[in-house]
Amino acid sequence: MQPLPRPRAILFDWDNTLVDTFPVIHASLSDTFIHMGHAPWTEEEVRERIRLSLRDAFPVLFAERWEEARDVFYKAFETRHLQALTQMPGAAGLLAGLDGMGIPLGVVSNKTGRYLRAEAAHLGWDRNFRALVGAGDAARDKPEPDPAILALEACCVPVDAAVWFVGDSGVDMQIAHAAGLTPVLLRADPGPAGEFDAWPPALRTDTPEALLLQVARALG
Repeated sequence: MQPLPRPRAILFDWDNTLVDTFPVIHASLSDTFIHMGHAPWTEEEVRERIRLSLRDAFPVLFAERWEEARDVFYKAFETRHLQALTQMPGAAGLLAGLDGMGIPLGVVSNKTGRYLRAEAAHLGWDRNFRALVGAGDAARDKPEPDPAILALEACCVPVDAAVWFVGDSGVDMQIAHAAGLTPVLLRADPGPAGEFDAWPPALRTDTPEALLLQVARALG
């Protein structure tokens, strides 16, 4: 494996990378599926299948009724997401450590932008990030490169391989490749078979502590 470039900035995915809101997403999707006459997914299925933003995923799931489903989902999600928001183990220490290194940080998520920013503020993490870009903030959502480019504009950092993109899914690796960034997988388990074949990570790390060590090494 080639040495990683010295990071000029780091962009993070949000859900299942820094926070765990999948139980809330699962419950809100269950309400939506039931309302729409569909069989609900298990939480495991939600974790495996939810990768795209709502505006990209719901038209496929619900066809011409996708806007009705969107409204049901948002109503259910808004009643739950802040109260049930949970930090991923080690995430707070990772952000504190990176802040001490002076690296500009941003978030690029397929969570709707206003919910992303509300969750960051709720945790007191909004001060850690120069950019919090969610679904709907850019012309196209992840895995298209637009939101990463928007986030890096806010960070005043060029779009190149000196930016690490850290996430847990194939979509995160895909946007990193699409934007010419360095893809870094932060995930405790290997993930679904084949998920990372087309867009392989430059680095795999299983804990925030291990990632922080890799950043420190790259900084020299």
